Amino acid sequence: METSIEWCSTTGPNGETYPGYTFSPWWGCMKVSPACKHCYAETFAERFSPGLWGPAATTQRKTASAGYWKQPLYWNLKASRLETRLKVFCASMADVFEQHKQLPVLRERLWNLITITPNLDWLLLTKRPENVLEMIPETWRGALPANVWVGTSVESQGYANERIPHLLKVPARVLFLSCEPLQGHVDLTRLIREERGIAYVDDCLTGFKAHGQGGWYGPKINWVIAGGESGRDASPSHPQWFRSLRDQCKTAGVPFFFKQWGEYLVYTPDKENKENRTAQLTLSKPENYFDGRIWFENEPEAHAVRMGKHGAGNLLDGKKYLEMPV
Repeated sequence: METSIEWCSTTGPNGETYPGYTFSPWWGCMKVSPACKHCYAETFAERFSPGLWGPAATTQRKTASAGYWKQPLYWNLKASRLETRLKVFCASMADVFEQHKQLPVLRERLWNLITITPNLDWLLLTKRPENVLEMIPETWRGALPANVWVGTSVESQGYANERIPHLLKVPARVLFLSCEPLQGHVDLTRLIREERGIAYVDDCLTGFKAHGQGGWYGPKINWVIAGGESGRDASPSHPQWFRSLRDQCKTAGVPFFFKQWGEYLVYTPDKENKENRTAQLTLSKPENYFDGRIWFENEPEAHAVRMGKHGAGNLLDGKKYLEMPV
């Protein structure tokens, strides 16, 4: 279905903007990290098909209808007619690379669908990048089709260190990160990884360069998406976390996409951020309005205004960052 997710949009040859699509060939998953705590997909699924979230051994996954599986064929024709590429976020209601007995046959069906829709760029976002090489077709392991982008979720430094090295082993044309909901400071220029008992400090934005240990270049991250958490039980994200990612990407020449503040607009009460706050606090106060001080561990004092996703917006220091890979 057509989606309003900002990073799924595409700019056409004449500068026009086309929305992208979400495609969920099946529903259901299992939570694997703190960022899953307030999973929007689980909340949505509970309204229509409860009981799809949980361990693979005891929980079923729900397969989409035959008609739903045909939709990307129409999107592919539309992209051809428009003479532009359209993005498909797959799968917003599941994780393509989850280990579950129902999924091998469905993944094979998905790989076939991706192959016959070359005008669509398929964005596969996973919290299980260690499974990607094992689960893609053997013929893809040297190089994935050009229309397959692979990303992983990174909500904290610990998960950056854990997941990004696995992602960098995937031979995809575009490798991307979704730092959303961001839950702490993340330094992508100093990833800690261990290989054969040796600890390395790497920079995944400039080509996986090992600091002070000979220096070698390999795959790198091509795109970083960042955002805060939305929803009733959301937690705020400190502005310094987003600024740091923005600045790291700028230095490395990597596109940075700031999707949203989330439920809270968070700002530091100083002159630098005055423009940002003034530009965004233009709506009338909603009923759940909260304006007060919030303390983050190892971070300076900040103020938070609970305005909801649309009210908080996506201005970072008074500017929008909606960069995408070419």
